[in-house]
Amino acid sequence: MTKTPSDQPLKQVNQRGAARLAAVQALYQMDIGGTGVLEIVAEYEAHRLGQELDGETYLKADASWFRSIVSGVVRDQRMLDPLIGAALQDDWALSRLDSTVRAILRAGTFEMLERKDVPVPVIVTEYVEIAKAFFEDEEPKLVNAVLDRIAKQVRGQRK
Repeated sequence: MTKTPSDQPLKQVNQRGAARLAAVQALYQMDIGGTGVLEIVAEYEAHRLGQELDGETYLKADASWFRSIVSGVVRDQRMLDPLIGAALQDDWALSRLDSTVRAILRAGTFEMLERKDVPVPVIVTEYVEIAKAFFEDEEPKLVNAVLDRIAKQVRGQRK
């Protein structure tokens, strides 16, 4: 079954959720294209966040939340990747994951570490929903499991 916007119930989009989605897209774009953090943040803020591009209107997003996630993931990637790698199943390496899944896990792990004011269930749910926007099968389950393991490790609690 394909998901189309008209099939989905209309709901108020929160600006942090939109910032998370944009951050995942920006991190993916940086991973694939080798774009730098300053360039990507400037591009998103000028042309995507709450803007229309190629006939599509992007959601209004909390720009400072977006910047914080993107720049924080880039700054802390050497710390984030080992945490994610340890939370994966033994036979999986982070490099084997799809680039979008890597971006989702990096952003979620960053928030888990840096945004102590945001409850674990909110972080996990938001990033699982982002995974569901891109994937239908195993990837959202993987995101849920990995972020849950990381939450237990870094925050010492269950989601």
